Amino acid sequence: MSEFIITAHGPFEQWTINGEARRNALSRAMVTELKANVERVSADRKVRCVVLTGAGNKAFCAGADLKERAGMKPEEVTAFLDGMRKTFRSLELSDCVFIAFLNGAAFGGGTELSLCCDLRVIAAEAEMGLTEVKLGIIPGAGGTQRLPRLVGKGVAKELILTGRRVPALEAVSLGLASKVGTLDDAHGLAKTICGNAPIAVSAAKHAIDEGAHLDLDAALGVEQQQYAHTLGTEDRLEGLKAFAEKRPPVYRGR
Repeated sequence: MSEFIITAHGPFEQWTINGEARRNALSRAMVTELKANVERVSADRKVRCVVLTGAGNKAFCAGADLKERAGMKPEEVTAFLDGMRKTFRSLELSDCVFIAFLNGAAFGGGTELSLCCDLRVIAAEAEMGLTEVKLGIIPGAGGTQRLPRLVGKGVAKELILTGRRVPALEAVSLGLASKVGTLDDAHGLAKTICGNAPIAVSAAKHAIDEGAHLDLDAALGVEQQQYAHTLGTEDRLEGLKAFAEKRPPVYRGR
C-alpha cells in the first residue's frame, strides 16, 4: 500500500499521508516515499506547489511510529533520524513550495515535518507540539533548530522543555502557523502561488530561507544573487508586458 495518496490539481498536488489507522505516524516506509516524492517534484518543475496533509480528521501526523520504533536497535534509530533529517531538509531546498494543512494533531515528528514546509494552515480543532521530552528524548528531526528560528529562542524553549500541546489559535499567534483554516484555504494559497512567476517564487523562497539567519549585509547579498536569477527570464518580460497591456500574465517558467 502506498504511504501517500497523491491528487493532481493542475500546477499543484495534494499529498495525503495514507496512515489513518496509525494516526499518520512517521514510519520508515513513509519517510522513504516522502523522499522519492520530493525528488520527483524537485526535478520536474511542472508541479509548482504541494499541499501536505493527513488522512482522516484526527491527525496530520502524530509523530514517530512508536510501535515500529520500539523494535529498532539504537543504531537503527540513529540511521532513521539521519534519513528523516535529510528528507525534511530536501523540502526546504526544493524550488517547489510546500504548504502543510494540519487537519488534526501534529506532535513530535509531525510538528517537525510541518516546520519544514513553507506555510502552515491549521484546522480549528488541531493541536501542535514538540512533546518528545515526555518520552525521555528530544526533538531529533530538526525541531530544536527550526522552532527557535521561527518563534524565537524563549518561546521555543518553553514549548520544547514543557512538551505542551498548542491549540490552533495560539499556534497562529505564536507564528507556528500562518492561519486557522480549512483544506480549501490551503488549496487557495497553492492556487495563488501557482499564478505567480515560477522562477520568481522559487528565488524569493530561497532568498528568505538563505538570508534569514545571516547578518544584514550578507543577507542583502543573497537577495541580490536571487534577484539576478529573475532578470534574464522570459517571465519577467511577460510580467512587464502583461502589466502594460492590463491583462493577466501567462508565465511559463522560462
